[in-house]
Amino acid sequence: MTSEIHIRREGAAGRITLDRPNALNALTYAMCGQIETALDAWEHDTSVKHIMIDAVGEKAFCAGGDIQDLYAAGKEGDFAFGQRFWADEYRLNARLAEYPKPVISFLQGFTMGGGVGIGCHGSHRIVDAGSQIAMPECSIGLVPDVGGSLILARAPGRLGAYLGLTTARMKGADAIYAGFADFLIPQEAWPTLKDALIAGEDAGSLAQNAVHTGETTLPALQDCIDAHFGGETLGDILHALNTSVDTEFAASALKMIARNSPLAMACAVEMIARLRAPDADIRTALAMEYRFTFRALEHSDFIEGVRAQVIDKDRTPCWKHNLDDVPEEACAQMLASLGADELSFEKKG
Repeated sequence: MTSEIHIRREGAAGRITLDRPNALNALTYAMCGQIETALDAWEHDTSVKHIMIDAVGEKAFCAGGDIQDLYAAGKEGDFAFGQRFWADEYRLNARLAEYPKPVISFLQGFTMGGGVGIGCHGSHRIVDAGSQIAMPECSIGLVPDVGGSLILARAPGRLGAYLGLTTARMKGADAIYAGFADFLIPQEAWPTLKDALIAGEDAGSLAQNAVHTGETTLPALQDCIDAHFGGETLGDILHALNTSVDTEFAASALKMIARNSPLAMACAVEMIARLRAPDADIRTALAMEYRFTFRALEHSDFIEGVRAQVIDKDRTPCWKHNLDDVPEEACAQMLASLGADELSFEKKG
């Protein structure tokens, strides 16, 4: 175990605390493995009543996965590293979603990308008014992943497509509205809640501390979002925005969309549409995401997106396709079956 994460038993709680505040608690490959090992150990430990996941610092619960190693491997032509990383991370995401004991997460500050995979699949997801949750993957050439595509698909109306394509950030109350969180509780109350959970109080009591009022922006935009993001393809959505009579909303959405990878967005729209099926579950979503990420280092805009946003920070990526010209076959190829390489949820080794 490294100092980047603290895993221990305290009273009735199995505790996982992310501790990389200077990196906004970005999740490393090693941290994923340590979390999975702890979950395995605690599942049948009758003295562990529930799992608590939190993080050090005020700025972020977890602002995403640590993607620089993925970028470096991809630049060297090592595509297997990313395939291994994403397979193991997605298995952990499924584990958290399906865990037989309550999983309680405290989501202060930024929770994005990989942080959503750790913090937003549990049974009790706590935010405060200042929390900011987002799925920004399309801005670096990836699709919304870590199971986030399923949450987007289940969001009210066509809100999921809006959030995935614009990468808009949600404050605490909006995150609850969209299905990424459960309870809005002021952060100053969190230490007392944690102490009670450690002492053995039932996780169900958290609802008693929830604040039922909070500033929201998304409900007021719902009708507008549904009207503009109701298409089944990226092209449909762009057409609706470009021909909109609501020019203020459309102009704002188009400005955000224009920054992102056209290929990733086209695939994201397709994935979210498929995951609206009533029988779709977390494994369905992760397996579909893995089809894209398995190919991402070699065939997507990911390397260029990370270069532009994280490495060189010039914010001028050169995407593979123009926004209004993503070939249908390009999207189909990224989401096609992997055959023998399809995502397995069985732990290896």
